[in-house]
Amino acid sequence: MKGITLIKEEVLGANLELLSSGLVKLTWGNASAIDRESGKVYIKPSGLSYSDMTIDSIVELDLNSGESADSLKPSSDTPTHLYLYQCFPQIGGIVHTHSPWATAWAQACREIPCLGTTHADYFYGPVPITRALTSAEIENSYEKNTGIVIEERFKSENPLEIPGVLVAEHGPFTWGKDLNEAVKHAIILEEIAKMAFHTIQLGKDWPVQEALLDKHYQRKHGPNASYGQKT
Repeated sequence: MKGITLIKEEVLGANLELLSSGLVKLTWGNASAIDRESGKVYIKPSGLSYSDMTIDSIVELDLNSGESADSLKPSSDTPTHLYLYQCFPQIGGIVHTHSPWATAWAQACREIPCLGTTHADYFYGPVPITRALTSAEIENSYEKNTGIVIEERFKSENPLEIPGVLVAEHGPFTWGKDLNEAVKHAIILEEIAKMAFHTIQLGKDWPVQEALLDKHYQRKHGPNASYGQKT
């Protein structure tokens, strides 16, 4: 089990990387990590400027109860994070941003089609869009219901093969086996959202060839992956 200080350092660093990568502005967005052994989740505090955050700002919560002994309130999106950790035991980190290109697709309620190999390297198919929340879901337990519509959308998807989603009329969430992967996927999602927009503007809106999708995804993530260095 990692020490609490180390996990908090990772969560602080991940949130600051969202800022330095241009994925967040002001107090928008949040990143969290989970320690599965202890059942504790660590997340950015609500409404605190990134420039004012320190390791002591990171809020620790119980995965199941959501309770915290810390003085700072956790991110308002915490119930979404907790629900996703409960639903997807494979993941170890979650990122939520309002990055402009990915959010534009979410606001348009459109999935991001897989149009080329850059997308195929990391997402094994389109980036899905959730259904819109109902008025009742927005009025009551909004943040938890955001997690529920994500879970619904992934009934037939593998969250490790498709490491992110667009919440209709809201914005993107990404995740990974650890927080570092979740941040990387947030950066990648923003770039492929921009590429897809321009590709469609240039007149191509049909998916990448299935053979290219398979080749590029499998050489990075498949059982006989060849990309990168041996460790």
